[in-house]
Amino acid sequence: QVQLVEFGGGLVQAGGSLKLSCAASGSIFSSNVMGWYRQALGKQRELVASISTTGRTNYADSVKGRFTISRNNMKNMVYLQMNSLNPEDSAVYYCNTLPSKRDYWGQGTQVTVSS
Repeated sequence: QVQLVEFGGGLVQAGGSLKLSCAASGSIFSSNVMGWYRQALGKQRELVASISTTGRTNYADSVKGRFTISRNNMKNMVYLQMNSLNPEDSAVYYCNTLPSKRDYWGQGTQVTVSS
């Protein structure tokens, strides 16, 4: 069974940085576009960033220039470096394939940005 485990979230002040990590069981990284998603309280889950198997990246306009997604296929890891955080970035962050697969959703990692 494929599992995705996210970690690295926490509480940070506005303007600060965090790096999220996602570890996967199985070999899904090697053949899938991977994405970081987030869901703020009372809002729908949204795609934040994605990275192809060849390293091509895409970002939501709201995080462009502040967040950087990367992956290590040998380690089955995907990362999200988040800089210049603001309170609007507060959410639970998840990783999944793109398009996402229902069975792959993990518990996510909470990011809280204080003003």
